[in-house]
Amino acid sequence: MDMLQVLMQLCSASGPSGFELPVSRLAAELLRPLVDEVRIDRLGNVIGVKRCGNPAAKRLVLDAHLDEIGLVVTGIEDGFLRFQAIGGVDPRILPAREVRVLADEPLPGVVISLPPHVLKPENQKKALPMSELLIDVGLSQAQAEARIPLGTPIVYREGCFALGEKQVCGKAMDDRACFVGLLRAMELLQDKHLDVDVYVLGSISEEVSDYLGARTGVYAIDPDWCVAVDVTHGDTPDMPKDRTMQMGGGPAIGIGPNVTRWMSDRMKEKARTQDIPFQYEIMGGNSYTNAWVMQVSREGIPTAVLSLPLKYMHTPVEVMDVGDLEQLAQLLAAFVVDLGKEAKYPC
Repeated sequence: MDMLQVLMQLCSASGPSGFELPVSRLAAELLRPLVDEVRIDRLGNVIGVKRCGNPAAKRLVLDAHLDEIGLVVTGIEDGFLRFQAIGGVDPRILPAREVRVLADEPLPGVVISLPPHVLKPENQKKALPMSELLIDVGLSQAQAEARIPLGTPIVYREGCFALGEKQVCGKAMDDRACFVGLLRAMELLQDKHLDVDVYVLGSISEEVSDYLGARTGVYAIDPDWCVAVDVTHGDTPDMPKDRTMQMGGGPAIGIGPNVTRWMSDRMKEKARTQDIPFQYEIMGGNSYTNAWVMQVSREGIPTAVLSLPLKYMHTPVEVMDVGDLEQLAQLLAAFVVDLGKEAKYPC
């Protein structure tokens, strides 16, 4: 698998929370050659399964969410679009930003930005609230009303590019980079003997709705174990070191009350025996990943969190390290092998 090509393909697709179907269809096709069955459920979750051949086998879910943050059209004034956020959009980064309006015929737009020459002194050092921003699509009022219904979603302009020798920059790395990691892990498992059925869940609506996709997807699968694979904050000079992970330092193994201890211990053991670099991510409570609802699905499910360091989260210029992604996939594959034999009971 050419991970970079697949990553660019997935991240270029448009799929903000609640509007994921195009990216779900793409993810299902990318997953299909690596598993025995793939389906898209009634909400848009992608669910694939690689069976081990034992009808009584236990089930493991590997999850990464497919949705991205975005905007949605709430009004049109003189051809300019008013909008609200879908998910955690920071209004500070919006002025002068290029976007893609997902009408039936998608069209480009730009978030308006007043030149500094005309800014009032009191506005020169503060960010405008989203309610005062507009998107220019170059259309008249009549043209905009004809082409762009209210409720039309908007995403950042697509595209990925290399940043230096080891890093890649683009939108929607959160969390499609991790879904690529799941694809790579399944590729690594193709010739391995498995003693569990492995379910790959590309979940929807993580960014907005209390982990809706993971909540419903995991309930339907009824697994014995879950691993939530998501991004975490990568280190930059302006970020506190105790809240970030080293870029190029390998995936981060979650430790805390949202994580089943024997699963994180097994992750660490597999990383050490396979000589895979890893880091610890200490989470005092909610991991703010799909693990939060997976852990309490049905009667409770032993759950782990594995994270990919990512710089500039929830921006159009998210940055990840290619080596970290490969090591994340290797660790997931190592964790899967012999899981049925080595899992601890009771959990």
